[in-house]
Amino acid sequence: MSTLEYTPHIEQSRQHYGPVPPGPVERRAKTKKRKLKLQNGTIDAGFEIPSKLVLPMAGAPREMQQLRYQAVTCDPDDFARKRYRLRQTTLKRTTELMVVITMYNEDEVLFTRTLYGVMKNISHLCSRKSSKTWGPDSWQKVVVCIIADGRQKVHPRVLDCLRVLGIYRGMRSMKSFVNGHAVHGHLFEYTTSFGLDPDLHFKYPDKGIVPTQIILLVKEHNAKKINSHRWALNAFADVLQPNVVVLLDVGTRPGPKSLYHLWKTFDMNSNVGGACGEIAVYKGRRWIGLLNPLVAAQNFEYKMSNILDKPTEAAFGYISVLPGAFSAYRYIALCNDKHGNGPLASYFKGEFVHGRDTDIFTSNMYLAEDRILCFELVARPNTAWLLRYVPGAIAETDVPDTLPEFILQRRRWLNGSFFAAVYALWHVGQVMRSGHTVGRKVMLGIEAFYNVINLVFAWFAIGNYFIFFVLLTSGVEDIPGIGGIKYFNNIIQAVYASLLVACFLFSMGNKPRGSKLKYSLTVWFFALLTMYMLVCAGLCAYRVLAAGGSMYGQMVLSLLATYGMYVASSVLAFDPWHIITCSLQYLLLSPAYVNVLNIYAFANLDDVRVLSLSPGTKGEDKKVQVDLGSVVQDTQANVEMDLLDADGLDDAYLEALGNLRNRKPVPVPERSRGDLDEAAKDYYANVRTNVLLFWVLSNGFLALCILSGGESSKALSTEASEGQTQRAYMVFVLAFVAITSIIRFAASTMYGLVTLFTG
Repeated sequence: MSTLEYTPHIEQSRQHYGPVPPGPVERRAKTKKRKLKLQNGTIDAGFEIPSKLVLPMAGAPREMQQLRYQAVTCDPDDFARKRYRLRQTTLKRTTELMVVITMYNEDEVLFTRTLYGVMKNISHLCSRKSSKTWGPDSWQKVVVCIIADGRQKVHPRVLDCLRVLGIYRGMRSMKSFVNGHAVHGHLFEYTTSFGLDPDLHFKYPDKGIVPTQIILLVKEHNAKKINSHRWALNAFADVLQPNVVVLLDVGTRPGPKSLYHLWKTFDMNSNVGGACGEIAVYKGRRWIGLLNPLVAAQNFEYKMSNILDKPTEAAFGYISVLPGAFSAYRYIALCNDKHGNGPLASYFKGEFVHGRDTDIFTSNMYLAEDRILCFELVARPNTAWLLRYVPGAIAETDVPDTLPEFILQRRRWLNGSFFAAVYALWHVGQVMRSGHTVGRKVMLGIEAFYNVINLVFAWFAIGNYFIFFVLLTSGVEDIPGIGGIKYFNNIIQAVYASLLVACFLFSMGNKPRGSKLKYSLTVWFFALLTMYMLVCAGLCAYRVLAAGGSMYGQMVLSLLATYGMYVASSVLAFDPWHIITCSLQYLLLSPAYVNVLNIYAFANLDDVRVLSLSPGTKGEDKKVQVDLGSVVQDTQANVEMDLLDADGLDDAYLEALGNLRNRKPVPVPERSRGDLDEAAKDYYANVRTNVLLFWVLSNGFLALCILSGGESSKALSTEASEGQTQRAYMVFVLAFVAITSIIRFAASTMYGLVTLFTG
């Protein structure tokens, strides 16, 4: 079947479905007046779906024949208290799994990739025959909650996909005000019986698709992802009371069994409060995406993090971050206590911290609010919740494929993770007062000490990289037969220092999109310098080997402990391909990770959105939108609305099909910045300057102390009395790298074996 076309031959298993219309037609405004009775003072109505929609015919359940719409006029925290209802509770169904999909302005390919991946997972849950929880009708235990962050920000083609699936009706059924109350969100509920794959092909039950219960919330205002999570967890989950909540971003496609593997972790271990799987880079068909060095480097980074870092942290019981793009939580572990304190309360502070009275530490810390949630969950008083990594739960996600996108993404990650890590370490005593056993508290304490050391080395990363560049390039200067290399090294080292200065200048006020060429040239120059450094390192190793000095053994040990562990752990994980396809790209781009990203991050600590808006209007859209109109009830609590009639509804449906078939590009709104008042600007800029100054001076002082301790060319010599300071420092750093690599390898291997034998 071709994209969005209907084949006249109808297979026996598909005979109860109506045909997909053959092509687009121009929509005509065919409307009719309809009176709707308000429920609890707001619109709560059932709308018939288009007759052209592919769906089961006569005898189908009402949830597949009718789309339910509610105009939500309250804050998400008041959703249950205001007695809003959901179909799941009306039908008296229990919710075992709630899948939350958040989106902003992603296109139809990314959207269908995620939603179709979720549908395949629900099909797998229904195919399990020996499970006590899952079976043929277990789709009734899964609710998919799609939250669009801003009505005017949603990609038009995504709305076409939703309309084609029957989940969305259009703006004629929506209002900006009901009885004088502003509408905060437009809530649609529908159970669809078919899907759309990323190629926009219809997929029916004969292809394994089962009914899917979907809640769609189109927020009236753009208020960021954390606000979408507040709608999901404080509003809908409060009504549904699910056992496990899975968080997904549009563009992340879970594997066919990933949701089951995540859920199984909670089912087998009652003390697991949160879990995550492996987030893999979406490489495209036949891995064509790896031709982009930036994508390849990120693929290597993601793989090694999933093979070494995540299992190591899980072995201790605390994973510093469960990625918001693909993670799961036990709902009762998140819920606040009767006094309003708990993980969710701490998590959602991030929605309101960017005010003029908020300090820069808190503002940057909540750039990585998922890290705060993980810490508060493990450190919750009188509980012993643990976080787990599930290797079998794999989800592919899009990563930045251009340098400006990459720099902006990592700026938020680096600043958020740094300040969140400081917060967790500062409040480590909270972990010691939790309900964990003494043995577990000891392990968590060891992990905290391990994180302190890593944080210190991360702070001095830029200085250490420069020191090793100077030492390794200078180490070839006294090799016989290489004349004039000292003068060439002086030029090369000056170029390196100039690139660092240039990065500071680029980062102070210039945005990556406006300085793309400058950043690209800087990254390529750093890559060329890295190639030269690697050649010098090889020559130095050969010289030390020939001399038989102890320095050779230390260098070899460090290299084996680092890169050897990479290879060994990847082979043990039966996933070594990134070593072959991506390690060189990551190695050459490593100075960009250390220098370009860190400099931009620290130079833009003040780049946070400082908005002093009320909870209902927080975000970019400061003015209440009135374009949808308003309705006011009459004496019988009825309102009159001008809705599409049957023909108009079918015409709108045909138009959506045509839009998806033709794939005509549409303009996508850019995310704008909020305004800062002058006092906040001055405060944030001053703190940014202080932190940046301390970071630069501390790294510069380290480099000065090490490089001024003797001739750098003598640091790798086995006989020279000079260069003792450099040699001692190299031994210290190499030993640290070796020890941490061994710890990561041992802990990840142990966790892998435990997972293998215990499930």
